[in-house]
Amino acid sequence: MIEGIDLFKDFAVWYEREDALPRIEITDLKAGGGSYRVEFPEAIYSAGPENNFEFDTRTLRIEYESFTTPPSVYDFDMVTKERKLLKQREVLGGYDPSKYTSERRYAVAPDGVRVPISVVYRRGLKTDGTAPLLLTAYGSYGAPSDASFNSNRVSLLDRGVVYAVGHIRGGGDLGKKWHDQGKMLSKKNTFTDFIACAEALIKEGYTSKDRLIIEGGSAGGLLMGAVTNMRPDLFHAVVARVPFVDVINTMMDESLPLTVGEFEEWGNPRIKEQYDYMKTYSPYDNIAARAYPAMLVKTSFDDSQVMYWEPAKYVAKLRATKTDENPLLFKINMAGGHGGSSGRYDRLKEAAFDYAFILGQVGITR
Repeated sequence: MIEGIDLFKDFAVWYEREDALPRIEITDLKAGGGSYRVEFPEAIYSAGPENNFEFDTRTLRIEYESFTTPPSVYDFDMVTKERKLLKQREVLGGYDPSKYTSERRYAVAPDGVRVPISVVYRRGLKTDGTAPLLLTAYGSYGAPSDASFNSNRVSLLDRGVVYAVGHIRGGGDLGKKWHDQGKMLSKKNTFTDFIACAEALIKEGYTSKDRLIIEGGSAGGLLMGAVTNMRPDLFHAVVARVPFVDVINTMMDESLPLTVGEFEEWGNPRIKEQYDYMKTYSPYDNIAARAYPAMLVKTSFDDSQVMYWEPAKYVAKLRATKTDENPLLFKINMAGGHGGSSGRYDRLKEAAFDYAFILGQVGITR
């Protein structure tokens, strides 16, 4: 999929997406110049254009980062293909990227489609199923889940946690068709893709059912609710942030600012066929008397996108219905919005709270 184009005097630069990775293709506009793809040093990464205001130039400014490489800015010579590092975000605490490795794996969905998975872990990992693993995904609105750097995540990796991202349908990781195959009356592909990712990681020895934790926020929180209803036996613990879990009632309320515009994503519940389909996966409507994993559900009182009462009623129904004694924590941020707290230190405290829950669930207490 072509995501954007930069035009220069002698070059055209195409920003593309293929196999859940951003690609940069450069075409020499002079006669017989040809085209080539910019090569990057890692198998999993995120890359794109920085500000390129000069028209008559052979230099392309590029942003680059990965699970192990902090955000970096390069100047790339479009003639010699040489790159020059201009700036890289400093990571305090003696961070050494050589201690970690990332790789691409694949799962096979029930309909035979290959779903990419990006994985990162500290070197020395034994794939014998004993490592804890945190699996996340989004899978909605055509939004891709690129491999970005997060210094907070290093504290998980250093404690032996494997981190993985499922590039599931509904997102834009493999272009527009990938989005189309995970929305409306095909939305359940999003959930079965995620389950396939979890099963593949277990099969390949990265983790086991009793060491697997999943997380997602907003539409990714809907994903958490849906897959937990579908396969509560597969996950040891769940973190759902500002989760969109009461799909039917919210999509029936056209006074909400997002509802009508999102009929093209979820469907219109006033149309019977679409209502019936949405009812089969809406997390709130599919809670049943069964054992569920340990869960942390988080919301914000001032969230304007997923109203706080959605996760509140979801948790209340879940507490009244589930048959297990696993912890079900409900945490409301009384000052934050859809993205949580805005202050840097408050955001770090939120991350620490989540990590404490995650690590505690797999017995890591130091």
